Amino acid sequence: MAQQKTDVMEKLVSLCKRRGFVFQSSEVYGGLNGCWDFGPLGVELLRNFKEAWWQAMTSREDVEGIDASILMHPRTWEASGHVEHFTDPMVDCRECKARFRADQIEDMPCPKHTNRPAVRCQANFTEARQFNLMFKTFVGPVEDEGSVVYLRPETCQGIYVNFLNVQASARQKVPFGIAQIGKAFRNEINTKNFLYRVREFEQMEMQFFVKPGTDEEWFEYWRQERMEWYLDLGMTPEKVRFHHQVPEERAHYAKEAYDIYYEFPFGWSEIEGVHNRTDYDLSRHQQYSGKNLTYFDDRSQERYTPYVIETSVGVGRPLMAFLVDAYREEEVRGEKRTVLRFHPRLAPIKAAVFPLVNRDNMPEVAQRVVADLRPYLRVFYDDGGAVGRRYRRMDEVGTPYCVTVDSQTLQDETVTVRDRDSMEQVRVSIAGLRAHLEERIRTWKRPG
Repeated sequence: MAQQKTDVMEKLVSLCKRRGFVFQSSEVYGGLNGCWDFGPLGVELLRNFKEAWWQAMTSREDVEGIDASILMHPRTWEASGHVEHFTDPMVDCRECKARFRADQIEDMPCPKHTNRPAVRCQANFTEARQFNLMFKTFVGPVEDEGSVVYLRPETCQGIYVNFLNVQASARQKVPFGIAQIGKAFRNEINTKNFLYRVREFEQMEMQFFVKPGTDEEWFEYWRQERMEWYLDLGMTPEKVRFHHQVPEERAHYAKEAYDIYYEFPFGWSEIEGVHNRTDYDLSRHQQYSGKNLTYFDDRSQERYTPYVIETSVGVGRPLMAFLVDAYREEEVRGEKRTVLRFHPRLAPIKAAVFPLVNRDNMPEVAQRVVADLRPYLRVFYDDGGAVGRRYRRMDEVGTPYCVTVDSQTLQDETVTVRDRDSMEQVRVSIAGLRAHLEERIRTWKRPG
């Protein structure tokens, strides 16, 4: 069973490269460990995923958007606790010179002896020492201690320091949230499991500011909202669950914390965190900056420092979860097909359009169908090979609908629409095709 699960990850990684979802960064130079490039289909999947999150957050009246700078004043990271606390324990192997996180040795192979775990080399390890995960760089022409800045390890600090700016300019009243999607950087000691642990990634974070005393109610609200979002996008319910962090697991600022876990081939692992951060963040930035970051409620005539309920997602992890969840190998009439059963909202290509044969004006009609759909849906034209082979290519990249122009089309202006999941086909008029596809995307349900 363990070997089967390993095979699934290997097949998925291979598919992602072969079909243009994800490439190793700088591959022509041997690659850069922990960094990945999204190809033509990957960037569409990524965009659809982020758009689904952004829509869920900012379509509400009580959540505003922001795009804060990656580089921030270095005092930001002192106030947040990252300079002091954002560390992992690191050990070196005196024999092979590899470095490991001391708390994850059991999970890591030895780079010199790949058939054995690193823990068997423990006698050769140095003493553990703390390693700060933030990337340093310099601002200005002089590289000295006075010009040190950091590449942000998380996006939320840009939200906290802009709390009053957003609140005043958007005329929001507590409770309200601020959402952001942006790059973050962590100098991980060991990267692993494809997109799961990387050094450069995007985060989707929403910080919801509430009145102290209402935080537990809002925490429970957002915990349920975030789980429902994954299920609405078609994630298998049996493969997703909550993990309640016990006090020993929680970050130093957290009053309460739940993680959303997905069952990857390598085991249950976190894809999102929901945290009650209390007033820690605004209080610390107020203390370190000397600026008043309290909120005045003109309805109750109270002044207070809001508590923060955080939903935090590193994009690569849930994106990989959706890839794993969608991946299927099936037997169809004695042939094997590989299919990605994405929710159509996530699918990089919404519909593929084929001429049955490359004659009798079918390619011209198919191109006209593509031109009609392209302003509204991501579509792909394919006239290469047998129709069955074209179906398989589209199944493999998760395209939910295939549209075929055939001899009947030339008679009555109808086309065949084939469903990826059921493989059933229906006739639809070209004039009504866009509305038909959009309705099926909107009403799609995960196959039982």
